[in-house]
Amino acid sequence: MQRERGGETTIEADNDELRRHREKTARIKAAKDRLYAGKTIEKGLLIVHTGTGKGKSTAAWGLAVRCLGHGLKLGVVQFVKGRRETGERQLLERFPDLVKLRVMGEGFTWETQDRTRDMAAARAAFTEASAMLHDPELHMVILDELNIVLRYEQLPVAEVVDALERRRPGLHVVATGRNAPPELLEAADLVTEMKLVKHPFRAGVKGQLGVEF
Repeated sequence: MQRERGGETTIEADNDELRRHREKTARIKAAKDRLYAGKTIEKGLLIVHTGTGKGKSTAAWGLAVRCLGHGLKLGVVQFVKGRRETGERQLLERFPDLVKLRVMGEGFTWETQDRTRDMAAARAAFTEASAMLHDPELHMVILDELNIVLRYEQLPVAEVVDALERRRPGLHVVATGRNAPPELLEAADLVTEMKLVKHPFRAGVKGQLGVEF
């Protein structure tokens, strides 16, 4: 019931709004509680970051920081990157007790211009990765730019997917790089596609320290 005195009317309206807000959030919480109560499975996830947009490796480094924050051990194999010093590499090297880091890349195909060499580097990196997939100490393994070497057929997709599926139970694996093959997407538990909307490179801006590397 609305009162004539403006102050009391405002207070009653505010109280009604607060009541409706509490009722709405209570319904949302109840629905969320029911939803989360049904999620009981724990398993090692195969995570794929792909797409044309920037942020695939960057998102993986966010997961790496999260693991380190919990004191969990991490394995990293970089399949393509290797020539340039990067901020993530310098950071990870500060945690030798928690991180196994293998920088195996020799650059992109247009840099090396040597398919035999590229395939040899990819195979060496995959050998390191295969060992990590069965390392009982590791909580997560990041295979940076794995999708690139699969895209250029430097490794057989079927062999790689089989190795990922036979990894140690409970191990999380993150594969990054554009053009992830359909077989890898099918095997994955979580797939995120980065969509390119706008990038400064197209406006003539070169890669920036702390942003691209």
